[in-house]
Amino acid sequence: MMLNTVTHPARTPSGNVPLVIVHGLYGLGRNFNSIARTLSETRDVILVDQRNHGDSPWFDTHDYPAMAADLAEMIGNGPVDLLGHSMGGKAVMHLALTQPALVRRLVVADIAPVAYDHDQTQYIHAMRGLNLEDLTTRGEADRRLAETLGSPGLRAFFLQSLDLKAEPPRWKLNLDVLEQDIPKIIGWTDAEGPFAKPTLFIAGGKSDYITEQEHPAISKLFPAADIVTLPEASHWLHAEAPREFEAAVMAFLDA
Repeated sequence: MMLNTVTHPARTPSGNVPLVIVHGLYGLGRNFNSIARTLSETRDVILVDQRNHGDSPWFDTHDYPAMAADLAEMIGNGPVDLLGHSMGGKAVMHLALTQPALVRRLVVADIAPVAYDHDQTQYIHAMRGLNLEDLTTRGEADRRLAETLGSPGLRAFFLQSLDLKAEPPRWKLNLDVLEQDIPKIIGWTDAEGPFAKPTLFIAGGKSDYITEQEHPAISKLFPAADIVTLPEASHWLHAEAPREFEAAVMAFLDA
């Protein structure tokens, strides 16, 4: 069963390999629509909904070997350039380390190849707690979600995955499986690599996901990696500093 994808065709086709963008936990491909429009000047940009997210199929597991296998099936013979954010960053790292022939260049946004200890289940509880009865507008959904989730930015992000057209409205997220596999999602895999091709890690200056503590793990698995920091961005760097994010990705892919 193939993942759901949305393609932004190159405006000026140039023979560049496609760029595949892979979103993070609780996201979906269209989180990256505006970024994709900018990056599709000379190459096709393909946005992916990962398993258990968006319009892609639901499965009863959610771990990095499975996510990487989904991407490999979608990519086919490759190679492509790959960009992944957060959980998507770990999925593309696992793919690059285990099937390097599919990947030309790799961009990893604000995540490192390490296990973290931040728990993300409070957001599942907030989404589960949203009263979907008689819900017809996103504005009303936002007001209801505000009772348990204070951040307007996070509410807007989560509500992109709420299907208001369904009867009754439903989340496009397999919350049960995501909650079950949160330990695997915040964990890391035993993929050994290394992936020796050009790799760019983009860190948020106000985020604690990539600090000097993570640099040795990055260097060991990705010996050709460069790390750039967007000083004004936190973990959602593509949303908070989109122009700087696009510029860093473009310069790296076209180098």
